[in-house]
Amino acid sequence: MIFRRWSALVLACGLAAAAWVGASAQDPTPAPKKSPYLKMAEPWPSAEEMTARRVDAESRALFTSHDPIAITFLADFKTVNKDHDPKSRKRYTGEVRFAREEGRIDTLPVQLSARGHVRRMARTCDYVPLRVEFPKDKVAGTVFAHQTALKLVVQCAGGGEYEQYLLREYLAYRIYNLVTPRSFRARLAKVTYVDPASNKTLGSRFGMFLEDDGDVAKRLEGRAVDLPRVEFKDVDMDSMMPMMIFNYMIGNTDFSIYALHNVVIVVKPDKSLHSIPYDFDISGLVHPPYAIPDRQLMIKSVQDRLYRGPCRRQEQIDPIIANFVAKKDQILALPASIPEMDRASRDDAKSYLESFYSSIKSDKDVRRLFVADGGGCKNKSTM
Repeated sequence: MIFRRWSALVLACGLAAAAWVGASAQDPTPAPKKSPYLKMAEPWPSAEEMTARRVDAESRALFTSHDPIAITFLADFKTVNKDHDPKSRKRYTGEVRFAREEGRIDTLPVQLSARGHVRRMARTCDYVPLRVEFPKDKVAGTVFAHQTALKLVVQCAGGGEYEQYLLREYLAYRIYNLVTPRSFRARLAKVTYVDPASNKTLGSRFGMFLEDDGDVAKRLEGRAVDLPRVEFKDVDMDSMMPMMIFNYMIGNTDFSIYALHNVVIVVKPDKSLHSIPYDFDISGLVHPPYAIPDRQLMIKSVQDRLYRGPCRRQEQIDPIIANFVAKKDQILALPASIPEMDRASRDDAKSYLESFYSSIKSDKDVRRLFVADGGGCKNKSTM
């Protein structure tokens, strides 16, 4: 179990942290990230406080509506969008403007930084994904209240097709919200980009804000930890199996619990680990032109589904599948509920989702795909 490693490493990490503190006055190197094992060893708040934190996180204003929010960014985007180095942590000064319900315009200073990997590459996107940092003392009373830093997924290239790719990725988040509350919430945004030097509008495109990792963890009454090398046996199956079936549903193979790639791990007071996926652009549901599956997976297209989870017993998989079947009508109705999606994109998304339900229409199909002795499911320790 992973907690044998955790217990052994807590002391070592604590000594290392103390050594760093002693040397920090002379060493200008930034403080390292806190060890996940130390974070897991921290005392937990009381049950009452955990409940209060969950309720507070659930009520974040930004994620209590599905209506798109209109915002305007002012920043040197010619420079920001040239920041293609995945290792770069440069921050760029900017402003964000948005209207309140009564019509008042709020203007907040923000710090922007590029993030991501594939969508950060020049050959993939014109606009890089962003991390937006908000001033803690100025967000009260606004739609960004209690937010300190958020990921903003952007429409990364011009044209209607790229608009639809982003909207289908937004659809994926909405689907998973229906499947389980152990999921990231997303808020669609209509983003206008303005050059502050010339006051010239550079364009308006869709984007979406993703819920903060910490708020997701608080809603689960836990805390997010950057815990690598996680294996299937370490993770709570009630959270991992819906994630695995969902990724099979949308044709997503671009994630790993072992490498902490596009997955957040949340630890709860009982030491159980819970996996929450994000970033669904390289999937069959979205299938942008840059979405190419890993060669090692031996599939030709991201639209070719591949189950990457553990094999389970029939009685373990049946309730998971039953939940997806029970939500079928709601899930298939979601594309039509997003008015910004065009007819072709809605039809394409619905057809792909229907093909998932066709793939699990019989007990034999389910057994073949997900059950240990079904003939098709390959046992492995992690992915």
